Amino acid sequence: MKDQIDLYKYENNLLNKGYKYISGCDEAGRGPLAGPVYCAACILDPEYKIEGLNDSKKLTEKQREKLFGEIKEHALSYSIVSIDSETIDRINILEASRKGMEDAVKNLTIKPDYILTDYMDLYHTDIEYLKLAHGDALSASIAAASILAKVSRDRYMTKISKEYPEYGFDSHKGYGTKAHIDALKKYGASPLHRKSFKPVKEVLEEQLTFDF
Repeated sequence: MKDQIDLYKYENNLLNKGYKYISGCDEAGRGPLAGPVYCAACILDPEYKIEGLNDSKKLTEKQREKLFGEIKEHALSYSIVSIDSETIDRINILEASRKGMEDAVKNLTIKPDYILTDYMDLYHTDIEYLKLAHGDALSASIAAASILAKVSRDRYMTKISKEYPEYGFDSHKGYGTKAHIDALKKYGASPLHRKSFKPVKEVLEEQLTFDF
């Protein structure tokens, strides 16, 4: 139970200071070579403790799916936003992640009076916030947002893989695995690929040289 108590430490401290609605914020998909980045904001019910919350990357797919449903059912409010690869290429992945988190907070049906982020500064908000390094392993609200973002993105990449079966998005979810790099070299970049990311950029440059 100790880990569970620790995970609610930041939320409990803020509640004790008089804050009522505390939103966690996180993203999934900053590193992949293809697909959108997903961001989520989540205000948990302080009266309902969700067992098993953790950094989404440390959970199995089955655990994430179970928690995804429980979070959506019991959260006071949640919001999930995706930022496409074109926008990522235009404004860069850091700014795309920031925009996604800020948009997710704006889309909450309850305006939070405090935000906990997974080490992200929020520039376009009047709400107090605290950025926590490795926040998805330290805060229940950030962990919940992490799970919402991760499961939503994984589901999207599995679904979109039916349109682009040659890339294997359903297995690697757009991350730069050897199989993905090999497919990228063989088939070129799809509309989902982030053309500003080095491995994709290199393939595009090679194809351009070859064309000439």
